[in-house]
Amino acid sequence: MAATSATTLSVGSTTSLGCKGSSISQSKAFGVKFNSKNNIRSFSGLKAATTVNCESESSFLGKESLAALKQSITPKAQKGNRGYVNCVQPQASYKVAILGASGGIGQPLALLVKMSPLVSELNLYDIANVKGVAADLSHCNTPSQVSDFTGASELANCLKGVNVVVIPAGVPRKPGMTRDDLFNINANIVKTLVEAVADNCPDAFIHIISNPVNSTVPIAAEVLKRKGVYDPKKLFGVTTLDVVRANTFVAQKKNLRLIDVDVPVVGGHAGITILPLLSKTKPSTTFTDEEVQELTVRIQNAGTEVVEAKAGAGSATLSMAYAAARFVESSLRALDGDSDVYECAFVQSDVSELPFFASRIKIGKNGVEALISSDLQGLSEYEQKALDALKPELKSSIEKGTGFVQTEPVAA
Repeated sequence: MAATSATTLSVGSTTSLGCKGSSISQSKAFGVKFNSKNNIRSFSGLKAATTVNCESESSFLGKESLAALKQSITPKAQKGNRGYVNCVQPQASYKVAILGASGGIGQPLALLVKMSPLVSELNLYDIANVKGVAADLSHCNTPSQVSDFTGASELANCLKGVNVVVIPAGVPRKPGMTRDDLFNINANIVKTLVEAVADNCPDAFIHIISNPVNSTVPIAAEVLKRKGVYDPKKLFGVTTLDVVRANTFVAQKKNLRLIDVDVPVVGGHAGITILPLLSKTKPSTTFTDEEVQELTVRIQNAGTEVVEAKAGAGSATLSMAYAAARFVESSLRALDGDSDVYECAFVQSDVSELPFFASRIKIGKNGVEALISSDLQGLSEYEQKALDALKPELKSSIEKGTGFVQTEPVAA
């Protein structure tokens, strides 16, 4: 490894470790929060630290998290044989499993998770074609060790000792399909995989991506209840993509710096159940009635926008992988002791009369620490009407998932 005299580490969606005084220059893309309790010295074989730049225009992390990162990282000069070196070192100590890793979401998601400095082991599972994905990723010079697991007979080994399980498995949407059209296929897939999670890593954080999330999260909850290991604080429906889209579209519409924008999105994760609370946008932003209508409809139908643009060749796989990786990184930060982790997610909730609801949550070492109900106070007239309108559809989807498990046997 070439010695370096200075290094710049930029934290954001485009992150570079450029080494002055050496021939090594590498570019990486990931969002990361380093815990100040860790003594960060090196990453991926390269010396890191003299400056930490958090001003990227795009990041897995929101503005508040980036501000906390700035405050928590104050590299101290350490005198060694080669002079003073300011340094930071992530501790790769968490084990992540991706179930459905060879699919359209699974592959880019696996790449992004492989780039996290907090991951020590990355287990990739699918029913076929996962060995090549794992071989390819294993060549990336990041800390995590990659292992592949194929078929039901290897699923248990994939899940042993895992801290975070991510489930993107299932069939993608095609033109003309709604998320509910996917139900009959994906419901069985999620049920089977969550049964294995319950048997092999019941204490893991479980991230459900497989659609329809409004139904698959209740399916997962019922399976875990029947297995006697349900912890509602550790089951998450990943709705981060709705927030990512809302932030992107609002920043574009209002000509704002993307890094500054934060739009909470509540409700569910399909059609009209997706409700961006534009009145709660940070920084405070004024929208005309026409802009509210246009942005809300676009955020709700953004998945269809991609499906139609791909013309039968797939769904929103890349943006979903990005959003899922952001949520994984947030979960890992929380597990690592960060006390300032907030995301929107579809979880068991009492912020409405429905048993599951997407809202902002605070995530800690043991999962959901708090539901941020204040976002639902002081809504605009448009938002209140939309909230009232989405509840019957969301209630029906939740009941559909719950009813599916109640009529199906759960593996012993």
